[in-house]
Amino acid sequence: MASIITMNHENQQATTIPIQFDIESNQIQEANENIIFDYAKRAQWLRAAVLGANDGLLSTASLMMGVSAVRHDVKSMILSGIVGLVAGACSMAIGEFVSVYSQYDIEMSQIKREIMKNGNIEELERKKRNLPSPAKAAAASASAFAVGAVVPLLAAAFIKNYLVRLIVVVVAVSLALIGFGGLSAIMGRAPMVKSTVRVLVGGWLAMVVTFGLTKAVGSTGLN
Repeated sequence: MASIITMNHENQQATTIPIQFDIESNQIQEANENIIFDYAKRAQWLRAAVLGANDGLLSTASLMMGVSAVRHDVKSMILSGIVGLVAGACSMAIGEFVSVYSQYDIEMSQIKREIMKNGNIEELERKKRNLPSPAKAAAASASAFAVGAVVPLLAAAFIKNYLVRLIVVVVAVSLALIGFGGLSAIMGRAPMVKSTVRVLVGGWLAMVVTFGLTKAVGSTGLN
């Protein structure tokens, strides 16, 4: 709280008028900035989760389509999907863990250099808590991949007819791609239709190419 003094010229009396600095506004602005920063961090994690699920969906579906090009039984298709889910989730987890840990080490080194200058140990602990967790990042990445990979597996699990199974898998994957493409567009503030179509066409292309190339290799007698 601050004040200014005004002079009443009629009675020569000084009047004190309190003035409140815009402290509350500054505090509100800082709070809003923190909220925006936290929202941005959550948005990054959400976007990474959507992209991870999309990878799991497309990688597993393409693998299953490739195997089904040379093996028409449901067991081979499901088994290939399970292998793709496990291998992909492990790969995503390890890759994310190594990547985030490298970032963690770099930021920790920078923080320690700053702390050595001012000697504020409490600041070190506070900044350390704000760093990303490699273990959490790995778990989130693996989980997102697995969620996407489950879609084609569930679509193919209970259908014995070969052609019907392929159609159901393609339809289920297409619907999931539309959903993931829409979410990515919303989070990235991109055009909804354009982004969704791009993701959908890319997914179809991946499945068709995998199916066609595997079919061509299988026709050589290697299957």
